[in-house]
Amino acid sequence: MSVVVVATITPKSEHVDEVRQAFLETVPKVHEEPGCERYALHEGRGVLIMVEQWESPEALATHGKAEALASLSAKLKGKLTERPAVQVLTAHPAGDPAKGAL
Repeated sequence: MSVVVVATITPKSEHVDEVRQAFLETVPKVHEEPGCERYALHEGRGVLIMVEQWESPEALATHGKAEALASLSAKLKGKLTERPAVQVLTAHPAGDPAKGAL
């Protein structure tokens, strides 16, 4: 089963546009990583939310060491209110299999 990750990123108010742009530039690079099933940026209430889906824990671990993420981290330095809050989730599928889980 896929691994789902939700990361909450809170930019400093003066850096919102720069942080968003850094993520938008990184997304296509991450899409090319082996095992990436979903890497989608969302925004609301002053935070950016990255919803990720990886084919395996190994693919997620590889992503954690990939150049795209290292480059993104460098671009974000000093521009966030705190470290991104990253949650690795366990699915509990229910109902219609196509709708009950990512």
